[in-house]
Amino acid sequence: MAIKISPQRKPKQWQIIFPTVVLAIYVILLIAFPEKGFQALGNSGKILVRLALPMGLVFILMLAMNLFLKPSHVIRFLGKDSGIKGIALCAAAGIVSMGPIYAWYPLLMDLRQKGASSFLITIFLGNRAVKPFLLPIMIAYFGWTYTALLTLFTILGSLAAGYVVGAVVRQ
Repeated sequence: MAIKISPQRKPKQWQIIFPTVVLAIYVILLIAFPEKGFQALGNSGKILVRLALPMGLVFILMLAMNLFLKPSHVIRFLGKDSGIKGIALCAAAGIVSMGPIYAWYPLLMDLRQKGASSFLITIFLGNRAVKPFLLPIMIAYFGWTYTALLTLFTILGSLAAGYVVGAVVRQ
């Protein structure tokens, strides 16, 4: 049984409910408890500022992809028939990727809409757990054997997860 996800979703009116409820909570909080309300608003502003750079970079990358990367390119490098090159590319990209994971979601959805397979996107996400700049610290604490085995099993686990997700979620 395959789960079909439509690549082009139209916004639904119910999607405005969450932002409206959050806004209403802030208004009620500001009226009932102004000090706490402004503190909550300030904390939300700090989170927004922290998210601005990674999200901005992802949107710039998405803009560049939309300008220069055609669906035929994505399908060739990241499609179902991309073979070992696609696997290696996604594994390496996942390992070297930086920043918070949620900043990558819009980019990955864009790639998926252009034809990237769920199998390879899963491999990318799974390999984000391997961070080369942290390996020396990990070796210092746990030793070479542990670090090498954990890294190997993380990469193999991403392949297994990719296979399962690719089998269940067909595009």
